[in-house]
Amino acid sequence: MKSEPKKLIQFDWAIKTLLRRRVNFPILAGFLSELLRTDVIIDSLLESESNKSHSKDKSNRVDVMAQLGNGEKVIIEVQCEREWDFLSRMLYGVSKVVVEHLEEGEPYGGIPRVISVNIVYFDLGEGEDYIYHGTTHFQGIHKKDTLQLSDKEKAHYPAHIKNLCNIFPEYYVLKVSGFDLKIRDTLDEWIYALKEAEVKPEFKAKGIQDAGERLTLLQLSKEERYAYERYMGDVRISKSTLQSSFSDGVFQGRAEGLAKGLAKGLAEGAMKAKESIVHNLYRSKMSLQEIGSLAELSLEEVKKMVENIR
Repeated sequence: MKSEPKKLIQFDWAIKTLLRRRVNFPILAGFLSELLRTDVIIDSLLESESNKSHSKDKSNRVDVMAQLGNGEKVIIEVQCEREWDFLSRMLYGVSKVVVEHLEEGEPYGGIPRVISVNIVYFDLGEGEDYIYHGTTHFQGIHKKDTLQLSDKEKAHYPAHIKNLCNIFPEYYVLKVSGFDLKIRDTLDEWIYALKEAEVKPEFKAKGIQDAGERLTLLQLSKEERYAYERYMGDVRISKSTLQSSFSDGVFQGRAEGLAKGLAKGLAEGAMKAKESIVHNLYRSKMSLQEIGSLAELSLEEVKKMVENIR
């Protein structure tokens, strides 16, 4: 009898809940091993402001201390989101990780490299690929050469630091919505699972069959299932309102920008979009705290926006 594909819960909710448990570290480690093309062992979940899971969380994000196949210790930040300013959130997330995990008095050279893995479920930016990788390089303005570490500087860094790009954060962007569902390698099996919330029995990627066993709705407790269903309801509402409201708001902002300046028009358009989102979520009976979390607004800002519709 042919085995059926296993349906998964959404990965963004798994990051907020199940993947924070040590027993499920091999799932996240398997995904990261396929993405980074090296063995990844997760040592610990980093306890920080970034990892707090409460109503004011602004992202589905987890930071872990991990060891790569060459022995290097790195901090890996994984986050999933559905918001238009995600590129700025990537920068914010990495900056926060660096600041939070630099011990007082520790030399800057002791900061672990940060690898930022970003899973997006919307059409971010312009580009035909669905997986992007970014590192930092310094190029000469006049001679077009690449700035390198001197031998003396290398002596002060761990052995794995051979180039400047090994010091600065490294970024991966997975545009899940742009994946065509054609499986080319084991990493694509993970991208398929992220997009379709499904694991096929023939998949062989590291950790993916564990995901098929543990990240299913049947594995959730009654309380977790209720929380998950409510979360997915919130996601559907925010996604639809974001798409319609942001489009309308930016259009109006751009029209005003013809008279007042492009930058000002776009800023006003974005704010109008958020105001429309707040109104729609408020009419759906969502609490002010939850609205603030989804719209990235303070409670006071939300209250001010809904005053005229009460």
